[in-house]
Amino acid sequence: MVFSALILLIGGCSKDKTSYNNTSYSLMVKDVLGASGTVTFTETSNNSTIVDVSLVGAPAGTHPANLYNSTTIEDSTVYKTLNPIEGSGKSSTVVNIPYATLIAYNGCIKVLKSSTEPTVILVQGDIGGNVITTTNKSYTLNTVATFGVSGTALFAKRANGSTLVTIIVTGTIEGQVYPATINLGTIESVGGGPVVKMLNNVNGTTGKSFTNIRNLEDGTLVTYDNWLVYLGYINIYQTAVLSTNIISHGNIGSK
Repeated sequence: MVFSALILLIGGCSKDKTSYNNTSYSLMVKDVLGASGTVTFTETSNNSTIVDVSLVGAPAGTHPANLYNSTTIEDSTVYKTLNPIEGSGKSSTVVNIPYATLIAYNGCIKVLKSSTEPTVILVQGDIGGNVITTTNKSYTLNTVATFGVSGTALFAKRANGSTLVTIIVTGTIEGQVYPATINLGTIESVGGGPVVKMLNNVNGTTGKSFTNIRNLEDGTLVTYDNWLVYLGYINIYQTAVLSTNIISHGNIGSK
């Protein structure tokens, strides 16, 4: 009887370990070649979240890390300061934000080289609603006249429905910048259509431009799905945004 009671007592004291949800995001190299990493959000029992950052290939030193309130390609402000990454290449921070809120947050993580070099970013990555999905659509940008600038415009859908527009062209001149726009209508339109969205300038050295789009210039909300049926086109300009100054263009959306 004593033996049986002991077994029951031991059995009654055993409990299953509670498992919590977690989500990881990649941190990609930015200004320092060779660096990369991950950030993992882990749910806790008290409605907070553990944020673990892990780096590989980072230079020696202490590297500040922050959660920002926008995408990696936009100007943003610090939403939460995380514990810095030390010599181990890792840091862990408990933030008083529910896990479900954090993995839906429209933000990004950036790890800086040092507190004295805050503009040098080791690695960065979009999180939550800003994550780029595998849904995308590419459009051809053809050269105009003899300028020789051509390439593609890739529209990629973020988890929150907004759009990352990536322009990649060849034929640009190193050190120059080229304005770009999305216009209403088609490239065949007589006189062209009005500008509905200014895009970030194309960097002549890299031939690239990155723009996150949530709204048109007039404030109208526009999603990735809207662009798929939009009657529009992209212009790239040699200097100013003028119809006589177009060096590359291409239809997008429903055309």
